[in-house]
Amino acid sequence: MSYTKEKIIESLRKVLYFPKGTNVVDLDMVDRLTIEGNKVSLALVYPQANDKNAHIVKDAALRTLKADLGENAEISIDTMSEQEAGRGPLGKVKNIIAVASGKGGVGKSTVAANLAIALAKTGAKVGLLDADIYGPSMPIMFGLKTERPGAKEVDGKTKILPIEKYGIKMLSIGFFIEENKALMWRGSMASNALGQLFNDAVWGELDFMVLDLPPGTGDIHLTLVQSVPVTGAVIVTTPQNVALADVRKAADMFKNESIKVPILGVVENMSYFAPEDCPDKKYYIFGQGGGQLVANELGCELLGSLPIVEAIAQTGDSGAPIALDDSTASAAAFKAIAVKVVANVEKRNAEIAATRIVQIDPNASCATN
Repeated sequence: MSYTKEKIIESLRKVLYFPKGTNVVDLDMVDRLTIEGNKVSLALVYPQANDKNAHIVKDAALRTLKADLGENAEISIDTMSEQEAGRGPLGKVKNIIAVASGKGGVGKSTVAANLAIALAKTGAKVGLLDADIYGPSMPIMFGLKTERPGAKEVDGKTKILPIEKYGIKMLSIGFFIEENKALMWRGSMASNALGQLFNDAVWGELDFMVLDLPPGTGDIHLTLVQSVPVTGAVIVTTPQNVALADVRKAADMFKNESIKVPILGVVENMSYFAPEDCPDKKYYIFGQGGGQLVANELGCELLGSLPIVEAIAQTGDSGAPIALDDSTASAAAFKAIAVKVVANVEKRNAEIAATRIVQIDPNASCATN
């Protein structure tokens, strides 16, 4: 027996998505509907990744279709976020990379800024979102302290236009607040503000969006990684034990069962100091080998070890991160890190693609993936 698209759509009108109070068809949640004889395959698209209602709606859709189409129907239903389906404000963003650290002061923002530039230099389309709500530093690091984003009407709604510099689209809460004023927001207010930078902005097509997360493992981190389809995380640390202890906590958050964000690798910052007049002499001021140790513990790659270089701080303060200067060893180091990040992202995406292959048992009355 074969079925028609009209019959399937009419059946799915009975399936409600309770948060919006109406059915999945009227909400345009049904995507990728295909029919081959008695085999029906479709996807249900949710506004955000890890939607807690996804399994409830999927089960309801399976029961409804089975009742309406009959026992011979072989039904496969996938679930995906708007971003995965190519919809919504992040629909054209292919990969989202979170740069995180367990504690402040380890150079996380410096790594995020230079990683974004190094990725852009590979020819990729790159965005950078400064999600460090309480300590935004990207306006300074990109020389944009006095700049303000523009606005654009999209489908009758006013959207934020990211500022572009060095080939990177960028937004930061720092563009919207006074430089020397403390931001005294509770967690929910900060999370809502961050959500606006994602959902109320015109990001367009991006190969990579780099997120500079706040240090720690608070409300903002949980809200972000549970509502945005983060491809993977890059963990930044310094070699000393106190930093490594906090890195383990940050990594544990990403590995949490309700989050499950892959760790793409570890970057060890401030690994050693080498004097300009004696570059072969390395002084391990904060200890040695800590980054490799924690990478081994996490089962991921040490993406790179960055030395203490005065020029890295100077270029960041001047608004021209050092990855822009191809003549420097630091730029080469960030390029090498970017290459490894891209390779690990491609590997992760290939693994996900493999798990999405649906194999339907012709003897089964109902199949799901």
